[in-house]
Amino acid sequence: MYETERLMIRPFSVEDDAEFLLELYNMPDFIKYIGDRKIRTVEDAQNYIKSKFLPQISRLGFGNCVVLLKENSEKIGGVGIFEREGLDVADIGFSVLKKYEGQGFMFEAAQKLMSVVHEDFGLNKISAITTKDNFSSQKLIEKLGLKYQKMVTIPGDTEELMYFETE
Repeated sequence: MYETERLMIRPFSVEDDAEFLLELYNMPDFIKYIGDRKIRTVEDAQNYIKSKFLPQISRLGFGNCVVLLKENSEKIGGVGIFEREGLDVADIGFSVLKKYEGQGFMFEAAQKLMSVVHEDFGLNKISAITTKDNFSSQKLIEKLGLKYQKMVTIPGDTEELMYFETE
């Protein structure tokens, strides 16, 4: 578990976080900007955590984490660093419940995770991808110090995405 001034960040757990993942990944903005992960039930969410999140954490030591408020342990979002097919550099992603947008929580969580993977895992570069119309993500990515490089298409997808990278 990692901590910041206001947050706790820990890997997603099958037992504790499936209901939250179901809620987070079915938000209209998540589906619009990130995509529909076809998670419709708690069981779907448990299987997603088992098949998508846990293998990378076991293999690399880092991956997708749940973000909680330190003051009351309320789950507010997710942040992760991923190895993604089609990208040479591990990329950071984040999502937050609507009522917590615009309060700097994802900046705080993403900044901490970037620091951890640099210091503990030796990752010197981080990338990020987002859609052309996801202006709030673009702003956060740039605030984290990543610079726009080019448009990319991820294998298995047709949408062109903006690709950012640390320098």
